Amino acid sequence: RAGFQTRAFEERFIAIGLPYRIIGGLRFYERAEIRDAIAYLRVLAQPADDLAFERIVNTPKRGLGDTALRTIHERARADQTPLAEAAARIAADATLRGKARDGLRDLITKLADWRAALKRDGHVTTLATLLDESGYIAMWQEQKTPDAAGRIENLKELVRALTDFDTLEGFLEHVSLVMDNDNEVDDDKVFLMTLHAAKGLEFDTVFLPGWEEGVFPNQRSLDEGGAKSLEEERRLAYVGITRAKQRAIISHCANRRIYANWQSSVPSRFIEELPADFITMGGSASLAREQRLAAPPVFATATPLLARRDDAWNTQARPPRTDKLTEGTRVFHQKFGYGIIIDTDDDRLDIKFETAGEKRVLDRFVERA
Repeated sequence: RAGFQTRAFEERFIAIGLPYRIIGGLRFYERAEIRDAIAYLRVLAQPADDLAFERIVNTPKRGLGDTALRTIHERARADQTPLAEAAARIAADATLRGKARDGLRDLITKLADWRAALKRDGHVTTLATLLDESGYIAMWQEQKTPDAAGRIENLKELVRALTDFDTLEGFLEHVSLVMDNDNEVDDDKVFLMTLHAAKGLEFDTVFLPGWEEGVFPNQRSLDEGGAKSLEEERRLAYVGITRAKQRAIISHCANRRIYANWQSSVPSRFIEELPADFITMGGSASLAREQRLAAPPVFATATPLLARRDDAWNTQARPPRTDKLTEGTRVFHQKFGYGIIIDTDDDRLDIKFETAGEKRVLDRFVERA
């Protein structure tokens, strides 16, 4: 799937010393949009970083052509100061004219504002603000290239990555270690790739993570393309499974952390379509399901339980509720928001949410509002 999802795998592989290689793409921190965003952060934390300042001074375009950039370099050499300080001095006088002067003044002013925000609001909020106010997100939104949306998703993942660090300095040190890591060794390595890039390749063992509704099949693809996009997603699922010579290990999350909030997930509909004779379930929830299937039926005519999306092996191992939720109760769900229970069926609730419409969820995933 999208390139931003490889970041967690890359950092974990580096931490445990497992060699890896990206097929058909760049490592997360090597992507142009990520390098640009990190350059902005370096300029905030280290104003004397000339390479970082040179990368962001006209990104996005601010009307600073070669002449303006040459003027900044000449001023820095003459005054023996970093480029950022030389640019600030030029912005304060009449050295530049027109769009170049206005663009440089705007950048210097915003850099000062973002440094103040860094102390006041923290590094996560500041990066999100910076990407918006600098026009960097808008730059990609205006582009019609196929990869523009993916680049924006990568930037969102970068903002999320910052939540794992207490300080901006700690994050920048981590990035330096990641970039210095040498994975180009001749030993066996893990190959990371998208499903599109995997076409034509084969491996003994293939890992297929993230098989959840909204992730795979991708919700945006379904919203934009409907049934046609669903079939394309299903074809990609087939591509992924058939890349494996011996084993294909498919996994999904019961809970997924999205921008510091935990949200319950529903397993992909594609899992239900797999032939049961060739599937082995794993995990603690799978054991609970197998015990239920092995139990004798209550009625003589009962048939074995079907592998439905809401069976035990699909859901997170949360204890059942001790209090019963009844029709008319107002509840809150982390993903769907506030709603009113309109019907109950054992531990399953039919809820009319204020913004998400009617949904059926397990009672363990909601709380009284």
